Amino acid sequence: MGNAVNLQLGVTTIGDLLVHKKISQSHNGNSLEDVELRIPDYQRPYKWTARNSIQLLDDIIEARNNNKEVYRVGTLILHREKNNDGKTIYNIVDGQQRSITFSLLLSALHELDTKEEGFKIDLLEQEVFDNAFSRHNIPNNLNAFRRRVYKENREENIDFIRDMKRLRDYIEKQCELIVVITDNLSEAFQFFDSQNARGKALYPHDLLKAYHLREMTNIDDAKTEQIVKEWEKIPQKYLAEFFGDYLYRIKEWVNGNWAYTLNEHNIYKFKGITKSDRTPYSQFYKSAFSYAELVNSSAMPFVSGTREVNAFQLNTPIIAGKPFFDYTKHYYNLLADIRDNSKYEGFYIKGDTIVKTLDKYYSRGTGNQIARLLFDTALLLYVDRFCPATYPTKVDTELFQQFVLYTFIWAYSLRAQYYHLGWLSAQNYILGRGGKGNVNSLNMYKLIADSDTPVSLLSLLADKLRPLSDGNLSKNVAKGIAERTVDHIEGGIYTDYFHFFKANTFYSK
Repeated sequence: MGNAVNLQLGVTTIGDLLVHKKISQSHNGNSLEDVELRIPDYQRPYKWTARNSIQLLDDIIEARNNNKEVYRVGTLILHREKNNDGKTIYNIVDGQQRSITFSLLLSALHELDTKEEGFKIDLLEQEVFDNAFSRHNIPNNLNAFRRRVYKENREENIDFIRDMKRLRDYIEKQCELIVVITDNLSEAFQFFDSQNARGKALYPHDLLKAYHLREMTNIDDAKTEQIVKEWEKIPQKYLAEFFGDYLYRIKEWVNGNWAYTLNEHNIYKFKGITKSDRTPYSQFYKSAFSYAELVNSSAMPFVSGTREVNAFQLNTPIIAGKPFFDYTKHYYNLLADIRDNSKYEGFYIKGDTIVKTLDKYYSRGTGNQIARLLFDTALLLYVDRFCPATYPTKVDTELFQQFVLYTFIWAYSLRAQYYHLGWLSAQNYILGRGGKGNVNSLNMYKLIADSDTPVSLLSLLADKLRPLSDGNLSKNVAKGIAERTVDHIEGGIYTDYFHFFKANTFYSK
């Protein structure tokens, strides 16, 4: 930490901090009284949405149901100083969003006691929320909490109200924050920056790792340690790319949604179904996973000559806990095989002339990288849905090769129409919103996910994909055609991807 010598560490329950205005245990083992929390002017607006807030509540309920005696809910960094009146105040440097959310939750829960009509949390009484985000999110999140914890007819819902009061006690007494206090503002920022810089690149998938490890209560320590070691073998940069660029985008595009950046607000898409979930929906997927595990661990595939059962599908829910780590390993290896033109177990892009050209001449530049991402993600979804892991037939392989061509035409039709290609144009194209000027703008991912067989998908694509004409092409592609260089070949590899449009009748003058 360098010069950060004045840092004091402590721990506090949510109730002590927000209701009783104290830190339960400071650095010397004693409680710290009269803790006046303040939100300084330099803090950002309150941006947590109702979705974020309810997710926090659900996580707490799950922790309580799993009998966790202490549930750590994050870190709070405080800068201690004297105000103009000489009173000690504690400015929140980090942890503001969570602190406000807990304040709103406790406010809603304390409304269950009519005798507490005057109950208030000082943190919410400050005049720092005069901005559009805070004015909307604070009352909206409070009302979302009220709807979850309050029943109007108290006599008919007495058991529910009692349970909510027990939940309130759990939050106040057993949910804890790690507290860091310093009298030096620069030290507070230094600590904040170091904390965030240390885990910035890893943040989304690192949070997922921690979440799913908490779900592995039925796994012994040796097995858990082995799982963590396997996870750590994968370079963290590649894991961040794998989840953010591939799995997350596929999940969004399949559902017709714009794919933003994977972060702490949308990682819920990878949290999945927990062992405590009892809905018919969750039971169906848990049963399917259990069946696949049972078959693959038995002698049934070998004895009967049947294929192994794939326990995962990209567009279905994840099973929380150990299956998440198996899921990650499965798709990471599958994607690595697809992107490696030298091999793919079961299905062969091996030696594919199109991929050779893309690998050698079109690996750099934003536009080329976007087109290649579309190509690879569509292949991954197709393989996941239609390609058996073992014993592929000749028909399986031939159908796959047809799809390789079709998805290339789709992905690189986008590239061929834009001299400067960015994500705004790409996402509109992917979601079928490219407009009249974009040939072959369609949601490939939804078409794959909605098709029951590869034959039906390929028939659909044969009807939908259209040739490009001179009027559609970017100036660099048009120049290559005019100068007759699109058919140029070096070392047995075509130097221009548009050659394959011509060779497969997807170009007309």
